[in-house]
Amino acid sequence: MKKIFVSLLLLAAFSLQASAQDKYVPTEENLRNREKFQDDKFGVFIHWGIYSMLGDGEWALELNKLDAKEYAKLASGFYPSKFDAAAWVSAIKNAGAKYITITSRHHDGFSMFDTKYSDYNIVKATPFGRDIIKELADECKKQGITLNFYYSHMDWTRPDYYPLGRCGHNTGRTEHGQWSDYWNFMNNQLSELLTNYGPIGAIWFDGWWDKPFDKDWQLDKQYAVIHKIQPGCLIGNNHHQKPFDGEDFQMFERDLPGQNTAGHSPDSEIGTLPLETCQTMNGMWGYKINDQNYKSGKELIQYLVKAAGNNANLLLNIGPQPNGEIPALALERFREIGDWMKVYGETVYGTRGGIIPQREWGVTTQKDNKLYVHILNLQDDGLFLPITDKKVKKATRFVDGAPVKFTQDKDGVLLRLGEVPTDIDYVVTLEM
Repeated sequence: MKKIFVSLLLLAAFSLQASAQDKYVPTEENLRNREKFQDDKFGVFIHWGIYSMLGDGEWALELNKLDAKEYAKLASGFYPSKFDAAAWVSAIKNAGAKYITITSRHHDGFSMFDTKYSDYNIVKATPFGRDIIKELADECKKQGITLNFYYSHMDWTRPDYYPLGRCGHNTGRTEHGQWSDYWNFMNNQLSELLTNYGPIGAIWFDGWWDKPFDKDWQLDKQYAVIHKIQPGCLIGNNHHQKPFDGEDFQMFERDLPGQNTAGHSPDSEIGTLPLETCQTMNGMWGYKINDQNYKSGKELIQYLVKAAGNNANLLLNIGPQPNGEIPALALERFREIGDWMKVYGETVYGTRGGIIPQREWGVTTQKDNKLYVHILNLQDDGLFLPITDKKVKKATRFVDGAPVKFTQDKDGVLLRLGEVPTDIDYVVTLEM
């Protein structure tokens, strides 16, 4: 009865909120958080759930055509004895990341938090019996890291996620129930996440693309209630479309804004909202035991720099092991990125995309009157920059402040580096 009463209250709130505003107007708090989000530039994505026990990625249930009831038995053996929220947050903070986005509930329907609306969760269904989201939230607050939640719009296990969408056809679940029941279930869980874990930086939605046209997702009502509970909470949706009304940032999966190398963004034009690109550290999102193909520290650092040069954040993913530890290679990459950021962070944090778009040689970032020229791939000791409307007063090598010779005329600026750059990122600071 209590659940029904709460659902009715939420439904009434959705209706009132939707009728009260036809178009989303962000609050001042929300606008400030957007600015902070852009300043932070670097976050860590965490895909973790009972699927980690299979060591085959977060889509194991779907791709291996497993029976959902058999898959659910994994929960009874899930005991991540090595999980240490303080160790996680410390490693991520030392890498230079400013926020964490963790999967609170993925497509397999298992909730990684203590929820009243499903017993299929880490507290009730596992012998571990601890709310890792609460422990992580407390530690993030302690260490000054923003916490965001990934939340799946679709579900491969619930019968009221009906009818079937583009995937989840082989899990053995029956097709019955009301879509409105599922919709209320999602919103009840979102309300818990926004009520029980302190201030949340963002809700990161995924799964709308499973059936984008044949169901009324009522995103406007869902978004309105999120903003009602926490007006400053940002909303993003991995729908691979132009941002919808009510969203606060735009995301790109495995691609920099404007690119489509991964095939997820064929029609996704760049909007005016803050931007974020998510990328894996190896080949998978969730833990995969035979995927040791980690990108090098150089590749990851340069990708972070390219994201900043494209006016976007980088959300870099890791898949913790079933015992709760972050893989050793991921920790090694964190250390490499962190060491670099300790020296060069000023050229990334708080910047915006520079006046020169990405080129083959690299990118530029900008802050106040300084333009940071990030040279990532140059086989020469000179670099021409088409800067015609700004006067360059001074050019220095960022790492040690050594002067860099340059000339400027009506066509632009020619930097004379005196050496062929070999650094991961050879940064020249131009004072305009």
